[in-house]
Amino acid sequence: MNEQDISAGSGRDDWDDFDGEPMPVESVSRRAVVPGELAGRRLDQAAAALFPEFSRSRLKTWIESGAITVSGECAEPKRKVREGDELVLEAELEAEVELVSEPIPLVVRYADDALYVIDKPAGLVVHPGAGNPRGTLQNALLHLDSALAALPRAGLIHRLDKDTSGLLIVARTLHAQHVLAKRLERREIHRTYAAVCQGVLTGGGTVDAPIGRHPRNRLKMAIVEHGRPAVTRYSVRERFRAHTYVHVALETGRTHQIRVHMASIGAPLVGDPLYGGRPRFPRQPTERLRKELEGFRRQALHAMRLELEHPVSGRPLEIESPLPEDLERLLDALREDARMNAPDPRR
Repeated sequence: MNEQDISAGSGRDDWDDFDGEPMPVESVSRRAVVPGELAGRRLDQAAAALFPEFSRSRLKTWIESGAITVSGECAEPKRKVREGDELVLEAELEAEVELVSEPIPLVVRYADDALYVIDKPAGLVVHPGAGNPRGTLQNALLHLDSALAALPRAGLIHRLDKDTSGLLIVARTLHAQHVLAKRLERREIHRTYAAVCQGVLTGGGTVDAPIGRHPRNRLKMAIVEHGRPAVTRYSVRERFRAHTYVHVALETGRTHQIRVHMASIGAPLVGDPLYGGRPRFPRQPTERLRKELEGFRRQALHAMRLELEHPVSGRPLEIESPLPEDLERLLDALREDARMNAPDPRR
């Protein structure tokens, strides 16, 4: 894949490799000091020169995910390095997997000659990797449209975690992919999520806190001082006795951003295996609610709406996805519990 192909399919942190249960082949640890002859070069170019055993595309992914730091800080691939900067690479090296077509059913919410919008179910990994060589969304996309094999990442513009459901944009041409990736980078594609949080939020708000790799647990992200800037806005839709239904809008697209940010304000997503902890229950919950909360085995997060300009015509598009059945059941159980435990107005 050449440099143009890589940038066309980028989307920055939207492509960090945290989808599914990773099974690393080996850990990689490298350190290098930028020599004078590389001073003023882009970080991705300097990394390619200093770590020549790895492909440029892999190095760029590591830079974007924070696995390569510059003098202890996360940085953009285009940042200029200086003589004496220390580049540190700490990553997990996964085997590269050949992408093949598979007849996996997909729900298409929008389609034309330039793009698809796919409604991904929870449990479907977006792209192959070590431990997930088959059965992914990209395998399904090649079955839907074999021409996508000619595009980086089968045309995908961004990604969702394995257990997050909802809308994903897929370009059908290299031009559309390049235009949409640039618009995503400039924050011109608006994404809204539905989420159910633990705890009762008193009102909406904004979380503005940098995100990077967790310093000890490589499977997690965290708010860290030198992480990448990340901004999440949320609004309250419904309050329950011990939970809140919110809509969340992303200004940036960092790995696990919503999950990390909501957990940081004491409102982790229901069912989140990494950031949520044990289920929280209101006092004397209904049996139905107890069962729903105990049985909710994924983060309660759904990419419900996309707003963007068409990459060819420029006309505005707004595509929505209905809440999946498991989230509807959870909300129904929360509403029922709230009704049954509402104060008696006669008292």
